[in-house]
Amino acid sequence: MNLKLINNVLLIGIGGIGMSGLAKYFIQKNKTVYGYDREESEITDELIRKGAKIIYNLQNNHNRYSFLKKEGTLIIYTPAISSENSLLNYFINKDFEIFKRSDIIQEISAKSKCIAIAGTHGKTTTTSILAHILKTANISFTAFVGGIMENYHSNFIYNGEEYILVEADEYDKSFLKLSPNYACITSLDIDHLDIYMNEDNIISAFNQFVKNISDNGFLLTHENLNFDSYTYGENISSDFYVKNIQVGPNTSKFNFIHKNNNVINVKLSLTGNHNIINASAAIAIALELGVSENEIIDALKTFEGIKRRFSFHLNTKKNILIDDYAHHPEEINQIYISLSNIFPEEKISVVFQPHLYSRTRDLINEFAYELSKFDSVILLDIYPAREEPIKEVNSQILLDKIDTEFKILSKKSDISKNLKRIGNRVNITLGAGDISKEIIKIKNELEYEI
Repeated sequence: MNLKLINNVLLIGIGGIGMSGLAKYFIQKNKTVYGYDREESEITDELIRKGAKIIYNLQNNHNRYSFLKKEGTLIIYTPAISSENSLLNYFINKDFEIFKRSDIIQEISAKSKCIAIAGTHGKTTTTSILAHILKTANISFTAFVGGIMENYHSNFIYNGEEYILVEADEYDKSFLKLSPNYACITSLDIDHLDIYMNEDNIISAFNQFVKNISDNGFLLTHENLNFDSYTYGENISSDFYVKNIQVGPNTSKFNFIHKNNNVINVKLSLTGNHNIINASAAIAIALELGVSENEIIDALKTFEGIKRRFSFHLNTKKNILIDDYAHHPEEINQIYISLSNIFPEEKISVVFQPHLYSRTRDLINEFAYELSKFDSVILLDIYPAREEPIKEVNSQILLDKIDTEFKILSKKSDISKNLKRIGNRVNITLGAGDISKEIIKIKNELEYEI
């Protein structure tokens, strides 16, 4: 595949966080970008403003692409797209070569020094912080991130191509197509059992990811993981560690100690212990890449966070409203720890939208355990995403397993009413589905409560 010979790029599922980053890359490269997604969004609106041509309805729309020729055209799809998708099958029947997003990321990253951030949670924040450090230091790099960085209002940064920074997604085993020069594993928890079937297969995949690192490559892993690598965390036995953590409602301060015992005094414009640990991984990699301590310190002061990663929408004496993408039990645990450290005297209400029937089924006891730590739980129906319903898997079964002071199964339209009924000052919404679309409504109804 020679991307220089490509003139037209069609992305099926262009509105996804990963696919939209690719679309921005090809727009940057002056390719004509076409796309399909099932619904309009802020992401697709932005792509259209940048020049992409996007459709949302497949009915009678296939022939509009009849002018595309095999030579000079790249067709890319995301694994979230059904094999029955009529647009995908239109090009298959026309004998076009079809590529997954991971194939193209592999091709792009192979021509540069690849930095890959992997892990079942924490990788988006780590990748975003590292991207901001590299941009502030004016390093030549391109970043593909799995979230919207607030500083750039984007999931993509182009500042040259000496390095390609990618969030290495374990779903569908796509991260195994990378051969990174620098790699980080933030965590390794049971997830995506629809793909991996069991924990052993997940561990095996991450071990293969490690084997794919180039000769003399740099591997950094969280101190709780069992790899032959440099480590980071809070333990003084780690190669990079943090201490003297001070967490406030809006900022964090900590000392970062690295291999030669140098101490960096850090002020981070994020809060939460989990964000401090993710930042420490980004700092360690930046140092390995030759970024100076002062450049790192300056960058962290100005990092504004990632959309839907511990994002404050209200912070008043009467109401606090935070939104986060957390959709795995361990992510919920980390959120609870951070909230407890920031608001030790407060009762906390959580609104949780389970994501995927299969994940809910496979980890239902773990979800119940973590959610039971909160003082009040408002549970929404399961967001199906790419899945069809699974018999006898629903939110009521999960709710029955939760043991807390107050719990209720709620419609999205009733979230604010239920939060007011509970009356806790600290409230957080969690989930990877469409719960984020309710945040402005919830904010307004809590903010203007009389």
